[in-house]
Amino acid sequence: MNIALTLGSFFLCTVLVAFIAWWRTRGMDNANSQDYFLAGRKLPWIQVAGALLLTNLSTEQLIGLNGAASIHGAVVMAWEVVPVFALIAMAWYFLPRYWSGNITTVPQFLEQRFDATARRIMGIVFIITIALNILPFVLYSGGVAMSTVFHVHTQLGISERASFQLMAWSIGIIGTCYVLFGGMKAVALSDTLYGAGLLVCGLLIPVLALFKLGEGEFFAGLTRVLQHQAVKIDPVGGSRSNVPFDTLFTGMLFINLFYWCTNQMIVQRSFGAKSFAEAQKGILATAGLKLLGPFFLVIPGIIAAEMFGPAAIGNGDLAYSLLVDAVLPPYLVGLFAAIFLGAVISAFNGGLHSVSTMFSVDLYRGWLRPGASDHEMVRAGKIFSVAIVVVSILTSNLLGGSSEGIFTMMKQVMSAFKLPLLAVVVVGMISRRVPAWAANFSMVLGVFTSILLNSAFGDGFLGFRLKVSSLHVHWLHLAALNTVLLCGFMLIIGRFAPARPAEVRVGATAAPAGPAVDLTPWSGLRVASIVVALAAIGLYFALWRVAGAR
Repeated sequence: MNIALTLGSFFLCTVLVAFIAWWRTRGMDNANSQDYFLAGRKLPWIQVAGALLLTNLSTEQLIGLNGAASIHGAVVMAWEVVPVFALIAMAWYFLPRYWSGNITTVPQFLEQRFDATARRIMGIVFIITIALNILPFVLYSGGVAMSTVFHVHTQLGISERASFQLMAWSIGIIGTCYVLFGGMKAVALSDTLYGAGLLVCGLLIPVLALFKLGEGEFFAGLTRVLQHQAVKIDPVGGSRSNVPFDTLFTGMLFINLFYWCTNQMIVQRSFGAKSFAEAQKGILATAGLKLLGPFFLVIPGIIAAEMFGPAAIGNGDLAYSLLVDAVLPPYLVGLFAAIFLGAVISAFNGGLHSVSTMFSVDLYRGWLRPGASDHEMVRAGKIFSVAIVVVSILTSNLLGGSSEGIFTMMKQVMSAFKLPLLAVVVVGMISRRVPAWAANFSMVLGVFTSILLNSAFGDGFLGFRLKVSSLHVHWLHLAALNTVLLCGFMLIIGRFAPARPAEVRVGATAAPAGPAVDLTPWSGLRVASIVVALAAIGLYFALWRVAGAR
């Protein structure tokens, strides 16, 4: 590898994007909370879509999902296709209820519907899980990818693990600078630029890999993969696959509903849109772009399985990095690495920015210092962000070595801590009878019942097992069961011990944080929703037919 050429193209691209982000946001008043946390509510739909896509898309997908595909096959594409239906639900159902309350954070919605305690519990759970579950996985997978692409351990003469940690620290520092000095506007703008590059380069990788497999013949490479990896191309799989098809309608759907409809680090991007219609348009554009995901988040993993074999890729975490290193010429390695780094930073600063927002809005001014000014609130959020970065980097050093790979492990932890929040938000939207204490109790209870169900009837939770029966249930089914049980518990309480009239809150229309919001919907919402839903179903059917033909 020509390291000088690689490093030159890498730094050129990285500095150029940073300069554009600074130039376009230099006039923003980051001491103003709405400018800092919501980009002044001026984002056009394309930046909403770019921010949504890049906050979601990072190396836990590029590394983790391709790694899972190299072992389990195309069944894992459900993580990219099922979100289409969650995004449709967000645009049609969740978004109007959030916008009508003129909120900055999802925990604010819970305060409007239940009480201040519900807001604080949700804010604390979000902050803890983002700091210990989301950000460390992003840093670890980013460190693995960047270290492998640049051969850091050989260039510096250090161990592979030390090189992973060095790159994780570097990513954390760069991402923190975006959040501290640029706010959401800089985050959204860099996301859009990196998103465009990632789509182009991401789709280029499998094309180049098939040329390499076919020794210069694209269709020869494709034929080789279809012949040898037909089982892995089948997106349906069997009952014992990593993602059984029936889980798409239970836990897979519920996890995506949480992630795309109630997850602060995602929905905050839509709160920054310049209008309700622009937010809906950006959300549906994201749904359409997610359908491209399997082509650069799943297919490369299957190609890597054919090119390298299981001995080289291990638990899958190295599959994508090895493929990139093998197929890209030196003059493209640096460019791709810069875009790759941009994807990592986008996901990292998206999570970090949402942590800063929730701490400042929900805990600092919403609880610890109710009279804090905008300047004090923004400053507190920035200081807290730095502390979270240190915790996340230290936690990332503990990751690695899971037989399932990082992606599945991250989702299992998410289901335990986050699906109880989804249950509370949904019940808060559909019922006015449920008292606040039932919602607050459910957010805490749900974590323990999830761990108990997985330990007793599943594969355990982070190594903890408590087998009480020979019955084995897939963890995605158990995640859905836990969510349904929590909803049932709250609705039963609402039926037999309802909230007193004085305690009942209207929901998102109660105590709005500002003037009334124009909720005029996007005129193309219905057509766009139908098109992306049919396209998602068609993608599954097409791959199933291709695998069956072999």
